[in-house]
Amino acid sequence: MSKSQIIEHKSQLIDYIASGSKPKSDWKVGTEHEKFGFHTDSLKPLGYAEKGGIRDILNGLKEQFNWRAEYEGENIIALYRDGCSVTLEPGGQLELSGAPLADIHATCRETNVHLKEVKAICDNYNSAFIGMGFHPTAKKKEIEFMPKGRYKIMREYMP
Repeated sequence: MSKSQIIEHKSQLIDYIASGSKPKSDWKVGTEHEKFGFHTDSLKPLGYAEKGGIRDILNGLKEQFNWRAEYEGENIIALYRDGCSVTLEPGGQLELSGAPLADIHATCRETNVHLKEVKAICDNYNSAFIGMGFHPTAKKKEIEFMPKGRYKIMREYMP
């Protein structure tokens, strides 16, 4: 089916979607785990460049646990290892995007390793991370936008 063809029947839509599917033997499962960093003494969000901030956490993971870093200019913005990545989200969240794995038991192991690594680095800075989709105590104005090019664009056009 080409882009110019009009779908007139439900069966055409089903066939089109099915044509892009993989056989069940190739199915994988992956993890998306997002978490906010905070100072354990004040519960305030972690900044990027402050001592023990997001930059230090990412650099610690890179140095101690053999992650490959991605930079924008001098700013570390992501880590890669073994088919998974740790990326920097707009409000300082770290997100593990896990490798495609065979089952949820493998994703559980991968996530547990990641969380142990993050904790090992955070223990050096009296910081921690909480796996939530929002920071539970901080107001928007207290959360620093991360130094990533596309987030500058977002900040200018989105509230």
